[in-house]
Amino acid sequence: MATPSMEDYIEQIYILIDEKGYARVSDIAENLNVHPSSVTKMVQKLDQEEYLVYEKYRGLILTPKGKKIGKSLVFRHELLEKLLRIIGVKEELIYEDVEGIEHHLSWDSIDRIGDLVQYFEDKPERIEELKKVQNEKDQRNQ
Repeated sequence: MATPSMEDYIEQIYILIDEKGYARVSDIAENLNVHPSSVTKMVQKLDQEEYLVYEKYRGLILTPKGKKIGKSLVFRHELLEKLLRIIGVKEELIYEDVEGIEHHLSWDSIDRIGDLVQYFEDKPERIEELKKVQNEKDQRNQ
């Protein structure tokens, strides 16, 4: 089972490979705001756990296990971002909030959140109704 830290690395590697076709230690370090030596240690651990294959100076590739988890982690992250946008969280807070909660939810909760997001996306007028309620509340609190 991957730890939250391992999940962050797998997710970032998955995104880099999806966007660039490859993931280098330096790119991972930059995106996660950590030292390259920390990335190397974690990549070696992920290699041992069979989430990826790492060859020093040659790069890395995700195993099928790593790809599957990476895809689900990206889905989870994007789903939580959608939910926070729907419920009106300020855009500048969304990324940090998602990072703060994504590792603390069960996949059952993620599935229910998916249902809720789908409920709102199926009928955008529901989002407008929610915004109206929020605006009324904001006006009362002023």
